[in-house]
Amino acid sequence: MEQKRLYFIDAIRAWAILMMLQGHFIDGLLDPVFRDSTQPTYKLWLYFRGITAPVFFTASGLIFTYLLYINKDQAYRRQRIKKGLVRVAQLLLLGYALRLNMRGLFQGQLYASFFYVDVLHCIGLSLLAIIGLHYWLGKYSQIGLGWIFLGLTVVLFIFEPAYDKLPWEGVPQFLSHYFTKAHGSVFTVIPWMGYSLLGGFLAVQMMYFKEKRFFYPMAIFLCTIVGILLKYQSSALFIAIYERFDLEIFKSVAYNNYLFIRFGDVLWVLAVFMAFRSFLKHPYLLKIGQNTLSIYVVHAIILYGSFHGFGLYRFFKKSLDLPQAIGGALIFVTCCVLLSFAYASLAPWRSQIFSRIFKKNLKL
Repeated sequence: MEQKRLYFIDAIRAWAILMMLQGHFIDGLLDPVFRDSTQPTYKLWLYFRGITAPVFFTASGLIFTYLLYINKDQAYRRQRIKKGLVRVAQLLLLGYALRLNMRGLFQGQLYASFFYVDVLHCIGLSLLAIIGLHYWLGKYSQIGLGWIFLGLTVVLFIFEPAYDKLPWEGVPQFLSHYFTKAHGSVFTVIPWMGYSLLGGFLAVQMMYFKEKRFFYPMAIFLCTIVGILLKYQSSALFIAIYERFDLEIFKSVAYNNYLFIRFGDVLWVLAVFMAFRSFLKHPYLLKIGQNTLSIYVVHAIILYGSFHGFGLYRFFKKSLDLPQAIGGALIFVTCCVLLSFAYASLAPWRSQIFSRIFKKNLKL
């Protein structure tokens, strides 16, 4: 049975990965002299760069959970869970592999950066959390599980100032990288897993209400209103809670309220893409959204020199002027997308090669 896919989610993922590509390129290669935070265009670029990761994490959790629940057949769900566990292992292995430096490895050195946790590790463990919660709690109530996803998101966001200050010295550094940026990690599982769980909550609501009359108008309205409230009123709410109950944690959240503000940004982005969903079915756009992992890998190899150590970042780090950075970003994004498409086109050949190797080994 062919499942009905929400194409606007693929469009969101496509937009997020393209924003990530240009954001990494410009941030890494633009000369600091051109970074003027008072300039409106640069401020707008910074804003969209800031919402890219929350949107991508949320979309990843959303599409995974949606595809898990789109069919009530238990055999289908078991198959989706197996695929999910394979994807978790793939993301974790790729996350570490992309931080390998082959020259150092040949010299018998494994650099400390190999253990840094990045976006792939966090998304992998987030999907594992969704699978685990589904396995233990999903059988009781699907809609209830959705609210558990949302509750965990809120808890992770509220208590971020507390666990961010926890001492991790006694924890092996290999593990502490997942929880603190103190040793070089780019992302940490807490609180970023919260956005993937938020995606799980949104997916469950879509599954439950998508056949209702006026679903999309109501969803667009609610996402817009709640998004605006989170963005512009959540800090005031936390201050009010602090003053009423004298709970220091809410004061800390209010004065560094980036997580809930980005929560609001995610909702309005979702509202925009739902509003224009009829115009977001171009095959190439959807193909980009369905090949985000290969695009990410290609971008890491070209820009940061994963495996070989000779990426663009090594030669042009913070050295390009504005026209060079903009033009270079366009070329870079185009190359990453085309190379990922080329890699995807080789899928039948790769399957045949692996199949032959497997059969040959079985005969041996």
